[in-house]
Amino acid sequence: MFQPGDLVVYGAAGVCRVEELTQLAGDGGVKRDCYLLKPLRQDGVIYTPVDNQKVPIRPVLSAEEAEDLIDRIPTIQAAEDARDPARRYQSALRSGDCQDLVGVMKSIGSKRRQAEARKRPLAMADERCLRQAERNLFGELSAALDIPFEEVASYIDRRTAAQNF
Repeated sequence: MFQPGDLVVYGAAGVCRVEELTQLAGDGGVKRDCYLLKPLRQDGVIYTPVDNQKVPIRPVLSAEEAEDLIDRIPTIQAAEDARDPARRYQSALRSGDCQDLVGVMKSIGSKRRQAEARKRPLAMADERCLRQAERNLFGELSAALDIPFEEVASYIDRRTAAQNF
């Protein structure tokens, strides 16, 4: 069970701080233990049952896990599903799995390069998925490494570029 002050990843909402543990009346007036979550990168609060089975909730990566993920980025494959790429992207966004988010970003990045080569814009749905994947991945890496969100992309670039020498 998470405690107030803990940072967690809550599905597609991304990194949230556990503000408090509370009880809310559910179906039939039965009280359920719930977390009150405050997303770090968006307004509002989220109430979710402690035993929620529908939306994954997990601790934020440790700094060591974040560094390991960044080191593996060059080897992570793009998320591909020729039959239904949108479903694959949404599944990755809902899971909050960092490796899946990298795969989505690589896949949409490839689509963007292909569209630019044909002098076409990237589909708006792909743009939205890319922004959300970046927001969630960079948000978690920012929290794990204790660096500003705005500096995560350049940190990744510097770290992965250093591996090539």
